[in-house]
Amino acid sequence: MPLTSTEKSPLVKTDIEPNHKKRRPDENNHHLQNATKRFRDDSPNESTPMADSTQRRPNFSALSPTNNGFTSRASPLANSKPGSTKKLVIKNFRVKPELPENYQETTWQKLKEAVQAIHKHTSIKYSLEELYQAVENMCSHKMSASLYDKLKVVCEEHVKCQTSQFTGELTDSVSYLKALNNCWQDHCRQMIMIRSIFLFLDRTYVLQNSLISSLWDMGLELYRLHIISNKTVETRTVDGLLLLIERERNGEVVDHSLLKSLLRMLSDLQIYEESFECKFLDATDKLYAAEGQRLMQERDVPAYLAHCDRRLEEEAQRVLHYLDHSTRKSLISCVEQQLLEVHINSIIQKGLDVLIDENRTKDLGLMYNLFQRTKSGLQELGINYGTYIKKTGTTIVINPEKDKTMVQELLDFKDKIDNIVYNCFCKNDKFIHTMKEAFESFINKRVNKPAELVAKYVDNIMRAGNKEATEEELERILDKVMVIFRFIHGKDVFEAFYKKDLAKRLLVGKSASVDAEKSMLSKLKQECGGGFTSKLEGMFKDMELSKDIMVAFKQFMQNQKVPGNIELTVNILTMGYWPTYTPMEVHLPAEMVQYQEIFKNFYLSKHSGRKLQWQPNLGHCVLKASFKAGKKELQVSLFQALVLVMFNDGDEYTLEDIAQATGIEDGELRRTMQSLACGKARVISKVPKSKDVEDGDIFTFSDDFKHKLFRIKINQIQMKETAEEQSNTQERVFQDRQYQIDAAIVRIMKMRKTLSHTLLVSELYDQLKFPVKPADLKKRIESLIDRDYMERDKDNSNQYHYVA
Repeated sequence: MPLTSTEKSPLVKTDIEPNHKKRRPDENNHHLQNATKRFRDDSPNESTPMADSTQRRPNFSALSPTNNGFTSRASPLANSKPGSTKKLVIKNFRVKPELPENYQETTWQKLKEAVQAIHKHTSIKYSLEELYQAVENMCSHKMSASLYDKLKVVCEEHVKCQTSQFTGELTDSVSYLKALNNCWQDHCRQMIMIRSIFLFLDRTYVLQNSLISSLWDMGLELYRLHIISNKTVETRTVDGLLLLIERERNGEVVDHSLLKSLLRMLSDLQIYEESFECKFLDATDKLYAAEGQRLMQERDVPAYLAHCDRRLEEEAQRVLHYLDHSTRKSLISCVEQQLLEVHINSIIQKGLDVLIDENRTKDLGLMYNLFQRTKSGLQELGINYGTYIKKTGTTIVINPEKDKTMVQELLDFKDKIDNIVYNCFCKNDKFIHTMKEAFESFINKRVNKPAELVAKYVDNIMRAGNKEATEEELERILDKVMVIFRFIHGKDVFEAFYKKDLAKRLLVGKSASVDAEKSMLSKLKQECGGGFTSKLEGMFKDMELSKDIMVAFKQFMQNQKVPGNIELTVNILTMGYWPTYTPMEVHLPAEMVQYQEIFKNFYLSKHSGRKLQWQPNLGHCVLKASFKAGKKELQVSLFQALVLVMFNDGDEYTLEDIAQATGIEDGELRRTMQSLACGKARVISKVPKSKDVEDGDIFTFSDDFKHKLFRIKINQIQMKETAEEQSNTQERVFQDRQYQIDAAIVRIMKMRKTLSHTLLVSELYDQLKFPVKPADLKKRIESLIDRDYMERDKDNSNQYHYVA
């Protein structure tokens, strides 16, 4: 219909209804649209014949698919003049489009046939696009609720029909599970197909109604309600699943895909935890409880630990293959509880000591890793590990028969324990702390002896004769010794014996390496402080100063005319630094006495006010000797030299003659004669021949002596350290300790002025670095009171006052 317009119309107004929906035509032309439009000219000066001449006619979109429901008209603005405006009004249909009769029933019948065809696995008569469009049309005309209800009824009827096949007689579990799995897979595929057809319903009506389940959830709910919730079906399914898992645990091969599919089904139906997991965990608990009890009796610890590790790995793989991941924590915890937690003490008591004794690091590492999974495993392992160290270490330290090998055994034991802690126990700080406490505990059960033996061990490896170790190996051994040294409480005992042995090495020149000696000194200083090593450092300083003095002395001797051909070397030792040596008077040859006097005058001229005390027992000489086989040089001690020089004046002497001529102490003389007459290099012959020197033995010079070397070292027979000498060394240590205790008491009282006995003893224990008994402290306090350094309170005997 043409739209008339005049130039008088100043305004064009357009009203478009926003609620008008455009529908796409379907193939069967069921969707009707009335596309009649009316235009009205609201110009006040023109008549409007549109109202009288409006024609109502149906306009099916299927007949004119390109106009989108509107009649094609020429634009009324096409010929309007510039600046003119028109009012355009668009109104809704006066009458709503009507659906054909029986449209709902006909369309539903189509959809029902399609759903039933899907259920029966037959072909669908209609195209999926046509069915989808039919669902969309019904939903667009407010038939969604009815459509949803009818679809649910059809699906429910089909699911109900499936129930009977699972409630009849049971053939075997595997076949039953396979049939149930096939039914479930079919149901899932059917619901996916149905949902694809009813997708418009699922995305409109269902989303707009929160109380209504989606089509997929509706399918799950129906399957759960009519099949799985059936007690017979549920029981048979769960029992069948547990049977398959039990068979797999016993070593049989089972179908993982079947288990995975059915367990996923239970999970999707939200009954996994309630119906399956509880029974599964209960069966697992019973299985491993019985297995743990049986295998602990049958197998040794390494085999049992390997079995536990394998079982845990199997269960972890079971979760990966088919169990729900939510089961993992409970399942692994159940296995750990029944195979490990319950048997921790039995495993430790039965196998820990054996594994450590045999150094089975792999099994110990496995034990640690398994116990790490339990609550109390590592704690119990740590306690028993410390107990083992104390027990084994005590057997090494306490037994006097093992004194010769004690330190080496301790070092080997420490290496072994370190290897276990660092490689098997993952450097766990608690285990390292337990190890240190255990070593400190057992190594101090035998007071003072370990400190003494450690000092002697160091002396042995530091001697020049020790050719077994290179510089690097020596340094590594010293580091290990220092670890043992840290555990010793009586470090002053170590210092006393170490100082005595160090003096011998320095004076006799038997030290393997000056660098190694200084390295050891540095380690001791770092560990115990400068006060501990001050005397030891003084010994090295004395040796260096002695070298400088001897350089000056030799220059001095060049200007002196002294008969004889003796080269004298003297070491000047500060008495406070070096061990205390018992003065020993011997009869020296006149030439040697003359040289001593020359050096004494030389030294005192440079250092007035000092006193020299000669120590012949520390001297050594090089003698030139003539034998029938030729001339030799003999490297001997001063005592050996005095004996050999006598044979320049005679060929035969008795033991008594030698003792009277040399003035050497009897025990020292016997050892000297034994080294000359009974050792490897026998430059003197003895009658009668025997290993020991007895009274009345006669000694003669061996003119027939032969040796392949030109310079021969004749070692002095080393006297075994007597109990008296050990007692003397320990007595000196005790005396030093008394001085330290006295100094500590006076220092504390001077600062505090007044202090109770308990607090004084407590502070003394904090300051003193060596073990001391309360009774010894009490004696020192009484001694200081007697010497008026402090006094008791008149009213309270447990209170002390410092006396200025």
